[in-house]
Amino acid sequence: MVPKNPTAYQKFMQRIAQVLPEKARGVFLHPAGPTTIFFWAPTFKWGLVLAGIGDINRPVDTISLSQTASLALTGLIWSRYSLVIIPKNYNLLSVNAFVFMTNVYNFARGATHQMNEGKK
Repeated sequence: MVPKNPTAYQKFMQRIAQVLPEKARGVFLHPAGPTTIFFWAPTFKWGLVLAGIGDINRPVDTISLSQTASLALTGLIWSRYSLVIIPKNYNLLSVNAFVFMTNVYNFARGATHQMNEGKK
C-alpha cells in the first residue's frame, strides 16, 4: 500500500522494501509493520517491560501497589484489544502481555509484603 502523498520516511521505507527479498517485503510492508506507528509504538513500550523486570530486584517495601495494579490492568486490556483490531497487531499483544505479567508478579510481591507487615 503506497500512500497518495508519502512522507520522506515512507519513501525511505519503500526504497528499503525494494531491495528486500519478496518474502520479507510482505512483513516489512504489513499494515502493522515497521513502516507505521503501529509497529514503533509497541516497540518503544518494551521500555515498560524492562522497567518491570528491573523492579524485580527492587526492595518490596518500595513497590507501589496502585501503580503495578494499573499497569497490569492496562496490559491486560491492551492485550485483548490487539487481538480485536484489524490488522491484528502481535507486537502490541506481546508487549502488553509482558507488561501484564511483570506487573502482576511485582504486585504479588508487594501485596505479600504488606500483608506480612500487617500481621506483625
